This record gives sequence, structure tokens and C-alpha cells, in this order.
Amino acid sequence: MKAELTERQAFMILNDLPNIGPITLHRLLAEFGDDPCAILASDRRRLESVRGVGPETSAAVLSWPQHFDLAREEERLAQTGTAFITARDEGYPALLKETHDPPIGLYRKGGYLFEQPCIAIVGSRRTTLYGQATAKKLAAELARLGFCVVSGLARGIDTAAHEGALSVGGRTAAVLGTGLDIIYPSENLDLYRRIAESGAVLTEFPFGRKADRQSFAMRNRIVSGICAGVVVVESDVDGGAMITARFAGEQGRLIFAVPGRIDQPSSRGCHQLIRDGATLLTSVDDILGELNYLGGLQPQPIPAKPGTPPMVSGLSENERKVLTVFAGGAILGADALGAETKMSAPDIAVTLMLLELKRLVVKRADGTFEAAGG
Repeated sequence: MKAELTERQAFMILNDLPNIGPITLHRLLAEFGDDPCAILASDRRRLESVRGVGPETSAAVLSWPQHFDLAREEERLAQTGTAFITARDEGYPALLKETHDPPIGLYRKGGYLFEQPCIAIVGSRRTTLYGQATAKKLAAELARLGFCVVSGLARGIDTAAHEGALSVGGRTAAVLGTGLDIIYPSENLDLYRRIAESGAVLTEFPFGRKADRQSFAMRNRIVSGICAGVVVVESDVDGGAMITARFAGEQGRLIFAVPGRIDQPSSRGCHQLIRDGATLLTSVDDILGELNYLGGLQPQPIPAKPGTPPMVSGLSENERKVLTVFAGGAILGADALGAETKMSAPDIAVTLMLLELKRLVVKRADGTFEAAGG
């Protein structure tokens, strides 16, 4: 039977073997020419010749039918409209592949293929109204700009982040610490369905896997691994969002933290992150500025509805002032804009950059600017 396995089936089996972590699985794949079927068809001695593979691991590989009901898993995939994807498939998040321990496979519900850059918004389950409102606002603005907002479907900040992205018709993805058939918390079932309709729900765990401390930590490394940056809105110093931030640091991702009240426990983690070097976040402009500095990640914003101006909400006073000058089709250089708005040259330069990122103004070949679509 082992010889008849398809590559995808073999990946599914290896993905769910007990007590074998992603790093060991990647070592095995490297030793067996990236052929998962060859691993399952091997013998004990060959398996244990791989560094980190002992008798317990080899026994799990050789006796996989006792641990994994392949037929039942494939039936569940078909019944629930779920896909099992590997790093070789379209839709496996590109940045996640670059981490040192990516999942060898992901269960995905929803058709979104992660074509857009992703930003994670995470935080406490026990949050304040301020935290919820901030997470929702940031998510809505990021989604409107064309980013996919990633979070973990938990209560509090995660829920607010997903809701914010959906509120503007944007993309959002949820990464679970359980199998796709276990919705936690249960009150987020409707949110789960809405995310799956327009975005994606992901997990590395098979159907029936319940949550535990280890599974949530494993989930957090995927949340950060998918994204170019992680925003922590509210978290105590020992909160799960701090684990996500730690993974983000190890993976070379940008880390942002929203400041809060000094007497609020849910702000302690954010303040610690800021002290440790995270970027203090007060608006989406802080994220755009960091990404622009790195020279990339400028997705296409959500198209505006006919007859309505593009991305005009959430603008700063300077952005509104400059945008007003372009009304009526004006074409102006930086000096002329300064004269019209009475703003300094540095303020004009920063404001134009941000408006370009938001696709509200465009720079012409001669160095002047005009409103997008003008």
C-alpha cells in the first residue's frame, strides 16, 4: 500500500505523525530527495541514519497506519471543501516557505491564494474597548490598502482584526491552533464562515485535533511567518501575542506595538516590545513608512465603488490638505505644493510619499504630481 501512495497523501501522513516536529520532517525530506513516499517506504536502519531520528521516530513512520486514518481524512477533505496544500502548491504563503521550520503541509478552507502582502494583527483575548477599536480600525485601513490581515480567530483583538478587514470588503486569513472542524471560540463560527468565503482559514493540524498550549505556539509561528510584519495591539507580558512577536523577531519580520495606558495590564507587553526595539505604532502610516523604507510591499488597494473617491478616510490633516490642492486636475511640483499649503519641504515630501503608497497621487515623468486618475 505504501508504494501506491501519492505524494500529497504521503505529505498528509507525515504531517500528522506523533512526536515528530517540522525540523525533523525537513531533515528527513532532505535526506530522501524531497520524496515523502520514499520516507514512508524506507526501513528502520535507513531512517535512523538521519540526524535527530531515533527509534521512537522511526517506529512512528513505519507504523503510520496505526496513527493516521488516511481514507477518513480524505473523506473529510471532500465533505468540507477543504484543501491540503504543500509548499509545492499554489496558495502556500511564499514568506512562510522562507522560515526555518515551515509546516510541510497546510489544511486550507477558502479560495484565497495569498497573492497580496500580509500584515498580522494580534493581541489579548481580555482586551479593552480601546484595543478592539484600534485593531478594527488598523485592519480596515490595511485591508483597504490591499493588504491581507492575518490573525488567529481568538476572542478580543484577533476577532476585531478579522472584523475590521471584512468591514471594507478586504482580505483576511485566520490561522487555527486546532483542526479545521474545531471552532474555538464557538461564538466565532459565523466569523469563521465569512473569512472562508472571501479569504482563507489555515491550520497545520488534521481534523479532530484539539487545542493545547503547544498547538497555539505552533499556530503563532505560522501567523508571523506568513506576514511581512506583526502588529501587537494589546498584550500582557506573558500573553500569546508576545510569543507571536518573538517568532516574528526570529523570522526577521517587522514588529509594531500600539502604546496604551501605563496602568493597564494589557499594555505592558506592548510597552515592553517598544522598549526592546519594536516600532511604536500610532497609525497605518507607520507601517507604510517602514515598508517603503525597505523598498517593497505596495499592494493594489481595493477598488473604490463607482462615483466615490478612493481611500479618503483615515487620512492625516497634511494628507487631506495636499489632496485638496489637486482637486480639479491640478498638476504641481513639491515647491508649488509647499507654497499652496504653507507646509515645509520635509512635510511635503513625507506626505506625497504616503499619498503615493495609498494610490491617491501619482508622480509624473517630469517630477510633478497629480491626483490618481487625473
